[in-house]
Amino acid sequence: MVEALTSEGAAARVPAATAVLHGLGGVGKTQIAARHARRVWLDPSVDVAVWITATSRDAVVTGYADTARRLLLVGNDAEPERAAGALLEWLAATDRRWLIVLDDFTRPADLRDLWPSHDRTGQLLVTTRHQDAAVARRDWEMIEVGVFDPAESSAYLRERLPDVVADEEIEQLSRLAEDLGHLPVALAQAAAFIADKPLLSPTAYRARLADRRRLLAEVMPDEQSLPVGHRATVAATWSLSIDLADELRPAGLARPLLEIAALLDPAGIPTDVLTGQAVCGYLADRVGRPVDDEAAGDALGCLKQLSLITLDLTQPARAVRIHALVQWATRDAVPADRMPELAWTAGDALMQVWPETERDQTTAAGLRSNATTLWSNSEGYLLDPNPETGAHAVLFGIGRSLGRTGLTAQAVDHFHRLHTILHRHLGPDHPDTRATRGNLARWRGEAGDPAGAAQALVELLTDRLRVLGPDHPVTLTTRGNLARWRGEAGDPAGAAQALVELLTDHLRVLGPDHPATLTTRHNLAYWRGEAGDPAGAAQALVELLTDRLRVLGPDHPDTLTTRSNLARWRGRAGDPAGAAQALVELLTDHLRVLGPDHPDTLTTRNNLAYWQSEAGDPAGAAQAFAELLTDRLRVLGPDHPDTLTTRSNLARWRGRAGDPAGAAQAFAELLTDRLRVLGPDHPATLTTRHNLARWRKNAAD
Repeated sequence: MVEALTSEGAAARVPAATAVLHGLGGVGKTQIAARHARRVWLDPSVDVAVWITATSRDAVVTGYADTARRLLLVGNDAEPERAAGALLEWLAATDRRWLIVLDDFTRPADLRDLWPSHDRTGQLLVTTRHQDAAVARRDWEMIEVGVFDPAESSAYLRERLPDVVADEEIEQLSRLAEDLGHLPVALAQAAAFIADKPLLSPTAYRARLADRRRLLAEVMPDEQSLPVGHRATVAATWSLSIDLADELRPAGLARPLLEIAALLDPAGIPTDVLTGQAVCGYLADRVGRPVDDEAAGDALGCLKQLSLITLDLTQPARAVRIHALVQWATRDAVPADRMPELAWTAGDALMQVWPETERDQTTAAGLRSNATTLWSNSEGYLLDPNPETGAHAVLFGIGRSLGRTGLTAQAVDHFHRLHTILHRHLGPDHPDTRATRGNLARWRGEAGDPAGAAQALVELLTDRLRVLGPDHPVTLTTRGNLARWRGEAGDPAGAAQALVELLTDHLRVLGPDHPATLTTRHNLAYWRGEAGDPAGAAQALVELLTDRLRVLGPDHPDTLTTRSNLARWRGRAGDPAGAAQALVELLTDHLRVLGPDHPDTLTTRNNLAYWQSEAGDPAGAAQAFAELLTDRLRVLGPDHPDTLTTRSNLARWRGRAGDPAGAAQAFAELLTDRLRVLGPDHPATLTTRHNLARWRKNAAD
């Protein structure tokens, strides 16, 4: 970095250009400038070198005036402004070599009419947290100073903590550097903190850093214990930058916006989260005037100007990045009584942009990461014992997103943890605690344990009958879910019978046209088919389709789903060609209504390929599954259950089309991934083992 400030790489020659070192507070801009200044001052051809801490106009004028007096350009009694002007005139005209460093330049207005003119004989070096138009001039060299890279961080800590010699503690130093985000000022102060406490190992120090209950000031030196050359603690490093950003237009928005960002993922926050309705409403309450998305976007620009955040609009899911220690310091400064509102606003902001159908897995992963970080930073603030409020919806959103993405085991873990927390904070009979049990049961089933899901729902149903009564909609929904998992656990006839009884109660309580009643009819048809009556299932779905067209219309997702299942049971009843033709027509409507990347559209393509093959075209089916796999990999990712199912279908129809060895190889590769993603006991894994054995045998024969 220093070499970039010298002409032709030689420290003895001062380039005739202004160089601006800009970046986040604490990255070492001043240290780089000081090193460069020392090297220049050692050059005997340099006549004047001046260092000014440029935090105010008075400081710059005073520094200029003192230099003018030392150069005998004015007398000692000259007024500072006149003396400063004399220095600027001399710098513009002199043939002598000079260097002026304006360190920690703060406000652009402070240097109006005070920028030195320069030619081949002089250099102006500026360090600043600004990176806006005030310092980004065409003829100035802008040099961004970032954090250390991992190797630099580790080497620095090993140098500062030479007594750490055990191999495991050396590894802890590398991890500590990651914890501190490779920020030079934090590394220096953390090393000083550890060095001052002989019994504190890097491992123990990392444990303190991970304790969210601590203040940042509690794990860093105080002002009396700062390393030599440090003017501010880590906790205070960015306070001036935040103040300055908050002064920029639109005034008063930067700080509260940073407070929200401080609860979210430092690795990246979607801009839509920070400029959406929830955040704008919070900002409006804070400043007492209307705030729209444009004003919130401008406030993000203010934070960027002071290097408090970075913006990369080419990465919409991770556009706004902020150093984790800036977040920590910002959170510590928020009054405790404002934290609940802040946390709920952040949660609302995430839910407002979280799509019900997650077509972009990168965006979904980014939203989950932000929600998980919010939970970690403000767990207690997202829970309210009031039954009308309860747990924030974002806590459920994390688990549902994991499950919909195919990460069913992670969804189970999430809801298990959430249930433990809600049981402790809200009590066992709080609606959200019971809702968590329902979610946990669902994803247990999806993760390959339908019997466990059914048993969990039996227990939940007992409690819902006790607390809510038999006719409450939530009780009826629990009965429907229980029937499903009984069927998935191997009792389709029992599932159908349970749904017959549930339908009677739905008709009585909700009426024939209620969506829940129609859903129960749909599920009853499915389990009748699975119980061995595909023709009866098809007939029931024909009747249901008539009612769904009447109640919901032809383009409602539930109507389209009924058409899809009707095609399936027509095929299972012995009419594969009719099933394929119905799915061709359905695919046209899915493309029109939902678009090509919607999961239901992709599922219809899967079903169409299957029934086309059953109608006598296995080679065409294999080709269709190959094309579908390309799109499912792009839309859903490689580990999604639907992607894995498509690979299974493709392998099967490759074998049916005359390539048993290719089918066996494809199933072998699929088994590796299913073992990794689902585990050895998942039904899909066991089915893959069976298919692999079958096609290996066919290939051998």
